[in-house]
Amino acid sequence: MKLRIGSEITLLVLLLCLTTLFLETQALWMKIPSSGTKCVSEDIQSHVVVLADYYSVVEQGHQVHRISTKVTSPCGNNLHHKENVTHGQFAFTTTESGNYVVCFWLSGNQQEGATPSVNLDWRTGIAAKDWDSVAKKEKIEGVELELLKLKGIVDAIHHYLTYLKDKEAKLREVSEKTNAKVAWFSIMSLGLCISVSALQLWYLNSYFRKKKLI
Repeated sequence: MKLRIGSEITLLVLLLCLTTLFLETQALWMKIPSSGTKCVSEDIQSHVVVLADYYSVVEQGHQVHRISTKVTSPCGNNLHHKENVTHGQFAFTTTESGNYVVCFWLSGNQQEGATPSVNLDWRTGIAAKDWDSVAKKEKIEGVELELLKLKGIVDAIHHYLTYLKDKEAKLREVSEKTNAKVAWFSIMSLGLCISVSALQLWYLNSYFRKKKLI
């Protein structure tokens, strides 16, 4: 009995650790160049919720810098665009799979040589879900809430593996089509080389016969 209880406790601790690991948000700290942009991207599948908060970090002895930001989808659609701000946030649900890009740059006339920092708190999928609201709505807490989080993580992993499988199938299809085209091109090139060689032999043979060299 003691062994069984110990195993259940160990399993519960493992599940809680996995939940904490997969619910961890991605906080990025970036330096923005005085000229140009600083961009980050993430490969996200479709129908995934994305939440993000960003703000310009005030460094000691420096004034707060105003920044501009732009978020674009894999097809180049503008999902968020703000200029001359010190902080902001954006939220959207992806409609297509691929790389979503977030770019930052300095706004207006900033101090020459300034390289301000930006903190970006980027959350996607299960990590972007408001679990406090879910707990209040479902009237659950403790282990039940952690198990619900774990179920969400398992579903997210399953969807992501399906996404990777579909992506691999598309890449394999493209690779097979490319290999087939390369094979046909090689055969055509070889046939053309043989034809040109045969014509050269025929021409040389006719030329030598005409000159009575053979």
